[in-house]
Amino acid sequence: MISALNISKQFGSQVLFKDVIFTLNARERIGLVGRNGHGKSTLFRILCGEDSCDEGKILIPNNYTIGHLSQHLNFTKATVLEEACLGLSEENKHDEWKAEKILSGLGFSESDFSKSSLTFSGGYQLRINLAKVLLSEPNLLLLDEPTNFLDIVSIRWLIPFLKSWKNEMIIISHDRNFMDSVVTHIMGIHRQGIKKLEGTTGNYYTKVAEEEELYEKQRINEDKKRSETEEFVNRFRAKASKAKQVQSRVKQLEKMGQRDRLDSIAGLRFSFNGAPFTAKRILEVSNLNFSYAPDQPKLIDNFNLTVGKNDKICIIGKNGKGKTTLLKLLADFLTPVGGEIDYHPQAQKAYFEQSNTGTLHENMTIEEELLYNHPTGDRKVSRSICGAMMFSGDLALKKIGVLSGGEKCRVMLGNLLLKPANILLLDEPTNHLDMEASDSLMEAINAFDGATIMITHSEGILKGVATRLIVFNDDGISLFEGGYKRFLKEVGWTGEENKMSRSQTSSDKVEGKGKQSKKELRKARAVLTRERLKILKPLEEKLKALESDIESLEIELSTSNEALIIASQEKDSEAIALHSKSAQQIQRKIGALYEEIGIASDEYEREKALLHKEESF
Repeated sequence: MISALNISKQFGSQVLFKDVIFTLNARERIGLVGRNGHGKSTLFRILCGEDSCDEGKILIPNNYTIGHLSQHLNFTKATVLEEACLGLSEENKHDEWKAEKILSGLGFSESDFSKSSLTFSGGYQLRINLAKVLLSEPNLLLLDEPTNFLDIVSIRWLIPFLKSWKNEMIIISHDRNFMDSVVTHIMGIHRQGIKKLEGTTGNYYTKVAEEEELYEKQRINEDKKRSETEEFVNRFRAKASKAKQVQSRVKQLEKMGQRDRLDSIAGLRFSFNGAPFTAKRILEVSNLNFSYAPDQPKLIDNFNLTVGKNDKICIIGKNGKGKTTLLKLLADFLTPVGGEIDYHPQAQKAYFEQSNTGTLHENMTIEEELLYNHPTGDRKVSRSICGAMMFSGDLALKKIGVLSGGEKCRVMLGNLLLKPANILLLDEPTNHLDMEASDSLMEAINAFDGATIMITHSEGILKGVATRLIVFNDDGISLFEGGYKRFLKEVGWTGEENKMSRSQTSSDKVEGKGKQSKKELRKARAVLTRERLKILKPLEEKLKALESDIESLEIELSTSNEALIIASQEKDSEAIALHSKSAQQIQRKIGALYEEIGIASDEYEREKALLHKEESF
């Protein structure tokens, strides 16, 4: 358990959070949300010990380990497998199979295990760092945007792995679907405070919106009441007959607090500049072929595609298979080896490549950069786009050279918004955006009156945007006519599909499905169902009892934590030690119960799945 007691942090005049109190309890998986620049990564650095609070303190139990995904690449072992095994604890140092399992899930093949880590791309090298921190099994795992360097197949593997994590975890991610699939609670940095709620991002944002709406109604009512009171005082101040009432109202005014109006929080505002297009088809790709060298296998082989004027096409698949290469071919940044890419004469392309920030002019201001790329635009429009990209006022005069990687990507997105286009070519545009900005971009793509071809690994965006898919899988490139949900249902990913098939084949063999008459099957099913229900009922009762015990202990823990906070505020060292020890004891009991409930829950789900399977005979 970790407790933050009245912590504050600011840089210059910018206050990130002030007098913040929160507790991280056993086995909680927290999704940390908030606008870019509001302090999420700073809080991670404070928890890791790489930064410190300006005020307050964070209480961490003795021998409590914190692991985080390091962006620093420093490999000391000869092979990928040996490097990953550095993450294993001393007692598990011979469990190479654990490292192999995690590396496989993160996209490494068995032949990759014996290769040098230095032969891989930066994204795959970060996966090795991720494998090491996962293998170290810290008490608290901190992951800052772990999906940025993972492909969709690895993300789908990582979700159930993190859901089964037995210790505590805090995740920062712009991918709402990923976060909601993993976490038990959401903790948001909002208006210099921190709010923690059980549930998903949807629950959190709904609650915050409801609270702010209620606050604003109360503020308006209080302002109205204050105005009425002031009017009464001013009107009857000189009348002796109203003297007592006036004095009473004056005292009432003195006691009335005044709520400040909530400032609007700046966020990215996307609206693409659509160019007219009257034809039905904007692009034809015929027998497209490409490889980077004559002696290398083709990344793209005889690919055909017709793009309608309002198609929303997403490119998906494993990294290294050719997704970015295809987009560069469509953007005329690469020349095909064979085949044709034929755009309609009215087509106007707008291309975004997240790794292409080197094309920006380091010595120009943000405003100058936008005007340089769009000389026909005026300063007013440029300033408007600066504001939409969160560079309002003097921030628009910052030099490109001093911007962070994420800020440079926002400038490139600003260039994209200025350019008239009827087909967007986007390579993972959400990687440097926060969750709200990602949602805003998705809405803008759906509203865009033109075609979009986009690479993304976010299943939430895929489900919300894609009407067609270009799929890079182990067996090459293919076109799927339909959305992502339909793709998962009808095709799925190769590894997952094979596992499902093997499971079904094994099940059929065990149960002898198809070899019995319908009457025999019904009779056998009834017997099995009765037996299974006998097992399920006591498990249900056990789970309810464990949940009740945990609820009682969590009430005790909350009381103990409140006492700990008061003792800390009063600087009572004896009380701090007493309540801290009490909280840790309660936490250990809760942890043990969670272990027990996890085992019982797994058993319950296993028996329930078998029951459903038997009922389907």
